[in-house]
Amino acid sequence: MSDLALKRDQYLELEKLALGAFLPLNGFMTEDQFKRVVAEMRLPDGAVFPLPVVLDVSREDADRFRGRPKVALSYDGAEVGEIEPRSLFTADKADTARRVFGTDDPKHPGVRNLLQGGDWFVGGPVKLHRRMTLDISADELTPDETRRIFAERGWRTIVGFQTRNVPHRAHEYLQRTALEQADGLFIQPLVGRKKAGDYSPQAVMTGYRALVSGFYPKDRVLLGILSTAMRYAGPREAVFHAIIRRNYGCTHFIVGRDHAGVGSFYGKYEAHAMTRRFDGELGITILRLHGPYHCRKCDGIVTEHTCPHAGTETATEIAGTDMRAMLLGGRAPDPHLMRPEVIKALKGVPLFVTEDDP
Repeated sequence: MSDLALKRDQYLELEKLALGAFLPLNGFMTEDQFKRVVAEMRLPDGAVFPLPVVLDVSREDADRFRGRPKVALSYDGAEVGEIEPRSLFTADKADTARRVFGTDDPKHPGVRNLLQGGDWFVGGPVKLHRRMTLDISADELTPDETRRIFAERGWRTIVGFQTRNVPHRAHEYLQRTALEQADGLFIQPLVGRKKAGDYSPQAVMTGYRALVSGFYPKDRVLLGILSTAMRYAGPREAVFHAIIRRNYGCTHFIVGRDHAGVGSFYGKYEAHAMTRRFDGELGITILRLHGPYHCRKCDGIVTEHTCPHAGTETATEIAGTDMRAMLLGGRAPDPHLMRPEVIKALKGVPLFVTEDDP
């Protein structure tokens, strides 16, 4: 067998494929799968799948793998898995970016990552020999483990919540709304590759431990990380995140304001519209919730569906971007926007990713 040294991001993709987080995929996409997903958001058998999951390599590596039955995959000098290289292909990256991200602007972090990666792709089934070990790997649960825990707790309805931020009051509002409708809540922060300025995995988990331990009924909430890359693909990634949580055993999934968005590349509720395209096909029920904000006049966390003051001076938006800006500037967010207990727990914890992850 030949050998390919994986980047960390590729290793995490291998792991999620092998553990069943990306079902129905059981390997990196072949050319046929890739083309159908990019163009139609479906696999060749018609199953909904919105984003490419590919193993990018150099042309030299692609030439080495041609005709091989298996390729050993290594990380940090140790063999961690293998792939059957059934498909070796390239693609027009600019066209792919426009279809997947809605733009080919390299200022978009997902576009930039695509353009900077290898120009060839290796597709085929994979096997995992060794799990990755991160400094917070103890907080990660596999799909088999979460399904077992849900069953042990007697949860029949489980709402999945995706986040890449430390908890603020808007997200807490959404989570509490979900708990009114389901037996349990699975908060699963994404801690894989993120852009500079995003919260560090340590900050996200520290903040959520403080929130869950102090303010939620412990028997109704499960906290565990998802170590995969942020794509920043907005509406398409909302569908992707829903499929992942279905595979972890969730029956419902929250899609809120500007889900998986970045900058001004996507509309406020574009992800709501995208998920509606696939109603009844995802195997999970989408809870399309509106973006909460704090209203001084209503004296609470509200949405435009429950408060008439949206857009007025009494309304204060609560967004991860705004919270990051405050903390980066050394200012503690108002207690109406982020709990003091969360801010206190973050003291001394590295808050932000300082450069784009490799």
